[in-house]
Amino acid sequence: MAVSSEYLDYVHDQLSGLGGVTSRRMFGGAGLYCDEFFFALIDNDTLYLRVNDANRADFTTRGMSQFRPYPDSPQLSMSYYETPADVLEDAAALVEAGREGREGRQGRKDGQAAARGPLHHTMPETAALRA
Repeated sequence: MAVSSEYLDYVHDQLSGLGGVTSRRMFGGAGLYCDEFFFALIDNDTLYLRVNDANRADFTTRGMSQFRPYPDSPQLSMSYYETPADVLEDAAALVEAGREGREGRQGRKDGQAAARGPLHHTMPETAALRA
């Protein structure tokens, strides 16, 4: 894992609208927290957001790769997916994606999964990813 200071600063700037975002360097990368909930990580200057059953298809239909911490063991993966470039570059879309990742981590007080939010609309399938 590796993350440059410039990329980490850029991600922090893009997520500033989420509020309460902090990062901690770990294993050469960085973990991102919102109000102490781990919701994203950076590895090799790539942002991976936490996903759940409600929003996983938003990432998989666009061909985003799943974070795999051990290249020699591809069967071991985590519930984090690469962030599409257009979402990363659009601060409002990234904040919404981060919010969904945070809500998926926190869960709801009533034990129900968080409803599918606007991220679904900010991550349309593209012809380039279908090819």
